[in-house]
Amino acid sequence: MGIRLFKPTSAGRRFGSVLDFSEVTRPRAEKSLLVKIKNKAGRNNQGRITTRHRGGGHKKVYRKVDLRRDKLGIPAKVVAVEYDPNRTANIALLHYADGEKRYIIAPKEVSVGQEILAGERAEPIPGNSMTLLQVPPGIPIHNIELRPGQGGKLVRAAGAQAVIHAKEGSYAVVLLPSGEIRRIHVQCRATIGQVGNLDHQNITIGKAGRKRWMGIRPTVRGSAMNPVSHPMGGGEGRRAGGRHPCGPTGVLSKGGKTRNPRKHSNKHILRKRKKR
Repeated sequence: MGIRLFKPTSAGRRFGSVLDFSEVTRPRAEKSLLVKIKNKAGRNNQGRITTRHRGGGHKKVYRKVDLRRDKLGIPAKVVAVEYDPNRTANIALLHYADGEKRYIIAPKEVSVGQEILAGERAEPIPGNSMTLLQVPPGIPIHNIELRPGQGGKLVRAAGAQAVIHAKEGSYAVVLLPSGEIRRIHVQCRATIGQVGNLDHQNITIGKAGRKRWMGIRPTVRGSAMNPVSHPMGGGEGRRAGGRHPCGPTGVLSKGGKTRNPRKHSNKHILRKRKKR
């Protein structure tokens, strides 16, 4: 997908850019695969804010995306590639030989008319799904499960890909996009290929209002608040904080470890992710 620039008719348009949607082949979604979702604005079931700076934004309809890829041995044809407002990647509409329709995350090299398969008979070509036991080391994969049958949890964003380094007994050693090297059971499923829509990272938002369309509200610096509102607030004049940067609950925001050291899956991490 390419990037489209605007004529600088305003300050917001001068540096803003959008995708040209050249990969998208169908403007409207499949009605049978749509679900209405309510915008909760970062609040939990008790109405308390658990994720700050969320709210407003354009109304969205959720597309039911097949992350399990559990329709084994039945070939499917790619009918269309569509835009999904709920994720950075595009989605591909599949028509299975038995008449069922499903969405999947669209890989980079999948095109309309291509046949896709999941299961033991599948070949390692983009779009096909198989267990890590069947995937040859060194080729890009995405939509990786953490537990067999759970559905893809890792590597689902636009342009993301992971690579199998080796296989040791019941586990595959996988290099993730973050730089983390992790052991994953070989019976977990993954999809071959890199996630499409690579140019998503090159978009320039251009203006604050466009973030509001996405449902993201403004963020205020803690040092600009009063002491009652934030641990870094208060002070005479323009104080720089007076302590290590942290969030409103005191959790360190630069380099502070937030992962539970007693988490059961820690033993499967061979190398931690790289620091940004």
